[in-house]
Amino acid sequence: MYILSTLYRSLQISSGLLILLVVYRVLKKRKHNQQFIRDHGCAPAKARPTKYPFGIDMIRDNLKSLKEHTALEQYQAEFRHLGCATFWAKQLHLHILFTMDPENIKSILATDFKSYSVGEERNKALKPFLGDGIFTTDGAQWQHSRDMLRPCFARSQIGDRDLFEHHFQHLLREIPRDGSTVNLQDLFFRLTLDIATEFLFGTSTYTLLAEKRRPEDDKFVEAFTYVQNTVEGKSGILALFMPDRRFKRDCRYIHNWVDALIERSLASTSAKENQATGRYVLLRELVATTPDKVKIRFELLNVLLAGRDTTAALLSDVWWTISREPQVWTHLQKEVQALETPLGEERPVFEELKDMNYLRAVLNESLRLHPAVPANSRQAVSDTTLPVGGGKDGKSPVFVPKGTLVSYTIYAMHRRKDLYGDDAEDFKPDRWLDEGGKKGLRVGWEYLPFNGGPRICIGQQFALTEASYITVRLLQEFDRIESRDQADWQEKLGLTCTGLGGCKVSLTARE
Repeated sequence: MYILSTLYRSLQISSGLLILLVVYRVLKKRKHNQQFIRDHGCAPAKARPTKYPFGIDMIRDNLKSLKEHTALEQYQAEFRHLGCATFWAKQLHLHILFTMDPENIKSILATDFKSYSVGEERNKALKPFLGDGIFTTDGAQWQHSRDMLRPCFARSQIGDRDLFEHHFQHLLREIPRDGSTVNLQDLFFRLTLDIATEFLFGTSTYTLLAEKRRPEDDKFVEAFTYVQNTVEGKSGILALFMPDRRFKRDCRYIHNWVDALIERSLASTSAKENQATGRYVLLRELVATTPDKVKIRFELLNVLLAGRDTTAALLSDVWWTISREPQVWTHLQKEVQALETPLGEERPVFEELKDMNYLRAVLNESLRLHPAVPANSRQAVSDTTLPVGGGKDGKSPVFVPKGTLVSYTIYAMHRRKDLYGDDAEDFKPDRWLDEGGKKGLRVGWEYLPFNGGPRICIGQQFALTEASYITVRLLQEFDRIESRDQADWQEKLGLTCTGLGGCKVSLTARE
């Protein structure tokens, strides 16, 4: 009994000391935070009111809006209801800062770049699929990835007309020429995958060409689509209680598929083949750069994800819109007809695409209203501040404690009437042009379809060139378009965003 009694008293003392230590650390942290706030002139941002503990009502509303495909409108409504561009919200154990302020987004992505990481929750979800690559790493590891990938998107590579035209011809075979209904969105996703796999791996999946498509490639496409559509739900508490065997199995198949291509490339002459064929292939260059097969695999998958989905989403939204805007279609037709291509040569060159101001305005406006990545987040790795959003007038800095998740909503920012006018919700390409049809609207951090700062999308010009080329070639082949779906645009959110209803149109070929 004496031993038990002594042990019990020791446990009491230890527990008491532990509680005192926790209290001391909490008080010390609070004092530090108060001093930091005073030193930086911070004021609190507005907080979203909640009816239930832990923000359960906000979580409920978010789940409901996701189910109804109105999540982006829901976030926009939150800003509008609170009457501010930055606010706090509590969700379970997380305190999250939401912002659609250009100055704050500039701070997160550029001027205070080193104070943020891509975030633990994002990595938990993405790493089983994408591993350590350009989208999932920070610091020196991220910089190394970016340096390896940058040559892939040199100007000489992004203007590869032969690559685009080769797969465009396959696309053309799948489009009825008699005015029958076709869902262009499905074809665009297949097209951009075929282009991206050839560009990155040196071999295409040929999803648009049945006679060349291999069974293992079909399975890869199916697995890739499933994983990218479900990956965002693979973190947090729910993931522990809802295991997804298919997700793991498909990730494994994707990795094995890419590994087989790497092995084939290792057995070849690697980078020398690029010189022999005259075409840059990222896989061959990576093989020549590093012997780490796992590193090569994940870098390729990171770029493939962006190269396929963002461009397909842009093309789908552009063609969904112009099918409903006769005046935009007519203006685009006139600009395409004015191209000074050689006799018998329909394929536009890079310089011509770059000078097509109205086409670029249409792409810009589509990216403004329907950005492929409509929201993103970062996690503070040290105590820092956002420049504005605090105080009654919203002009004071906001304290951002270490570990805070900061979510920035591009979709809502792109639709702010104080930035784009009372017609901010309308599709108006002319806002990007002056009276002479040249470049008009000048934008900074209030327009971010490709992110910004050091992590700005390195494939931006490739995506715009690909979308421009495919759009011009379709305009050259067809002279009439009609929408076959009168429903309003609804979001389909995954790692990227596109229209839920697809792009159902009819196209009539030139006589």
